[in-house]
Amino acid sequence: MQEKTFKISNLNSDEDATKLNGAMLGVWGISGAEASVQHKTVTIKFDERMSSQEDFMQAVREAGFDLTSE
Repeated sequence: MQEKTFKISNLNSDEDATKLNGAMLGVWGISGAEASVQHKTVTIKFDERMSSQEDFMQAVREAGFDLTSE
């Protein structure tokens, strides 16, 4: 199991955090997701054998959020 944090530029409300958490948990291989409005991040726990960073990034974009460079 690995953990990765992504910065999200347009994570502005608790509703956004709930939507983003749901999107991340919908990705095969992710076992946990925690979005922080205060820090504008989402931290995921995942099995690297089941999914890749590109899968997570695509899920973020498809949910309507913007990744910022790390």
